[in-house]
This record gives sequence, structure tokens and C-alpha cells, in this order.
Amino acid sequence: MPNLTKDIFIGFLLVTGVWSFISGVFVISTIVFASAALLSNIASPQPILEEQE
Repeated sequence: MPNLTKDIFIGFLLVTGVWSFISGVFVISTIVFASAALLSNIASPQPILEEQE
């Protein structure tokens, strides 16, 4: 996932989690916050560059 798309998605999850927490839906907000934390800490795979001689 490109960095901009990933950042927008994580930001959306955080806003959704805050909104769920404020509205009293604690189970959903916990799940949303946990998924945002997991997605923000997962390192995206880097392409392996072959050495050129």
C-alpha cells in the first residue's frame, strides 16, 4: 500500500475510533483502534534490488 494511501486509511480509522468512543460504542472503537495500531506498525515489504556489476 503506498504511504499516502496507508496514512489516509489509518487516519480514517483513528477518526472512526474516536467517533465510536464518543458515541458510546466501546467494542467497535476498541477494534478500530487496535486495527489502526496494527496497520501503522506493519512494515511494508521493500523490493530487493540486485547488485549490478
